Parts: sequence; C-alpha cells; structure tokens
Amino acid sequence: MFAKQSIRKWTVFLGCLIWGSICQANFETTKREQIVAKGIQFLRQAQSADGSFSTTSGPGITGLVLHGLVSSGLREGDATVDKAVKYLLSTRRDDGGIYADGSKHANYETCLSIMAFSKLNESGKYKDLIEKAEKFVKGQQWDEGEGLESSDPAYGGAGYGSKSRPDLSNTAFLIEALKEAGCPDDDPAIQRALAFVSRCQNLESPYNNTQFAKKSNDGGFYYTPANGGESMAGIEEGTGALRSYASMSYAGLKSMVFAGVKKDDVRVKAVTSFLRKNYSVSSNPGMGETGLYYYQQTMSKALAALGESTFPTQDGPREWKVELLAQLEKTQRPDGSWVNSTPRWMEGDPNLVTGYALLTLANLK
Repeated sequence: MFAKQSIRKWTVFLGCLIWGSICQANFETTKREQIVAKGIQFLRQAQSADGSFSTTSGPGITGLVLHGLVSSGLREGDATVDKAVKYLLSTRRDDGGIYADGSKHANYETCLSIMAFSKLNESGKYKDLIEKAEKFVKGQQWDEGEGLESSDPAYGGAGYGSKSRPDLSNTAFLIEALKEAGCPDDDPAIQRALAFVSRCQNLESPYNNTQFAKKSNDGGFYYTPANGGESMAGIEEGTGALRSYASMSYAGLKSMVFAGVKKDDVRVKAVTSFLRKNYSVSSNPGMGETGLYYYQQTMSKALAALGESTFPTQDGPREWKVELLAQLEKTQRPDGSWVNSTPRWMEGDPNLVTGYALLTLANLK
C-alpha cells in the first residue's frame, strides 16, 4: 500500500513538473510573439514611401529589416514586405549585385539582400536573382583573383565592398548569405572564407600562422588580421595582442559551424571556452554596450547553429533563449522599437536595431 501511494505521489509530482514546463513554454512563446508583433508594427510605420528603411544609408538596412520581417513569419502579400522587396529590386545591378548607385558597401548590401530573398524563395521565384548575387559576392572575396596566396592574412576574407580591407564581420555575413542561398559546407568560397575566419582567432593552431596567434591564445576572435591587424577592443598592453571580444567571437563560432567545423575541433572548443567565461545578454563583453544589438543577433544565431538549448558557462548552465527574451522585453521602447544609447556602428538608428532584434527573436523559438 505504501509503495502504491509513493508511486501515485511521484506520478502526480512528475505530472505537475511536466505541465508546469508546458505552461512556461507556452507563456514564453506568447510573450515572444507579442514582442515581435510590436516590433513589426513599429517597422510598418517607419517604412518610407518607396519601401526602404533608412534610405540615406543605402539598401543594406532595408535588406536586414526585410530579413528580420520574413524571419518573423511575414511573406509576400504583406504590404510592408512587398514594398521592401520592390525597393530592393530597384537596386539590382547588371553585375548581379544589389546595392546603391556608387556604393562603397556593395558586398555588405548584397549579402543582406541575399539572406532576405533566400527566405522568400520557396517557389524558386528568386532563383536567378540569388544565383547572380551569389556570383557577385564571391567575386568580392579576397583570393587568387587579387593575386593573393593562400598564406596571406587577407586571403578568403570579405570587406564592405569595392575591395575594401577584409574583416570578420563582413566575412561572417558572406558565409551566412552563401549558406542561406543553399551553398554546401564544402563550397570553395565558404572554405576560403573559413581560412580567413580561422586567422581572426587568438589561437595558435594549424589553421592560424599569423603574427598574432601566439600573443593571447584565449580562443576569442577580433576584427581582422589583414593590413597589420585590428581589434575594435584595442591592443593588450605588454603582449601587443589584438583583444578578443564577444560579438566577433560569436561571429567566428557561427561562421565555423556554417562552414562544417565540428564541435570537437580545437577552434570551436577554444572559442566556446572563451564565451563561457564571457557570457552576457545585456552587454557585448569586451566592448560594453557598443554594438550590443549586433552582438545579440550574432549570439543567438551562433548558439542556435551550435544546437545549445542551454549554454554551460563558468557560473553554471544558462537558459540563453529565456534570458535574451527577457532582455529584449526589458529594452523594447513603448513604440515597439529598440535603439542603443551607445550609437556607434549606427545602433542609434531604430530601424537597424529593430531589425537586429527581430533576427534575434527568430532564434528564440
């Protein structure tokens, strides 16, 4: 009798736990949907008559916002989506790129547009556009076409455009755009980009022979090893190392996963170790609030790609999806937008930042 009563009690207890988990999951889903709906409503009102967002900045922000909208479930037939699509189509160039006339950011703008159109390409409607845009951005990559050998620190990287110095952020966008377009892990352009990404890591390894590899060895990533190297977080006194920071470290992690690098690879192990020591949803470790919303969307993409439902940090496992959702709920403004009080890298623009937020929220399902 006692055993039967104990079993019944445990059954009831476990049932309550399961039901509580289901209720909590439903609550989080509803809350996420409400936050997303407010963000979409803001963007509907912020859209210019020509369908663009922040027109003076070129089509890049429109591409990113459209990507955020379609990642949130909107499709063609929605007036906001249709107007944004029409605007981006008006910026198509004969070379296959999607960028403003005279733009110095042609690679960046085209990559963002590829991601948006790939999400809208279920019927194959944009197949030709995507293929031509893919060819264009591959041509923007630094490789043998520019007379570089594979050992050059710039090899495989991509910059904003017009053959500007390659950096990890734009190279990460290139890899993501090619993956969204359907390129396999072993696509030569992705593997060339992986070579550049690996050289942006503070890690001495068979994949990194730059002058910076030995100076820090903390496993994190910085902006670029090209043209003498640069980190937006500065240089370490004494060692001369380019400081690692979290947004680039998540960009590096995301890029490696998209390029087919496995979890047991030394590069992935090293960067996840760095990120576990530098976990935050409310700041960009190494940069404070600078680039916070870019950081959040990169973090969410990287951890989603890694398949981590919880992230084991030095302070214990963290429910990163729940924590990011709570942070975005806290920082959303009454009109539904987000904006960074530290406006560097255009994060004072609510259109851009709200686009970032929607892309983050899309990974919190």
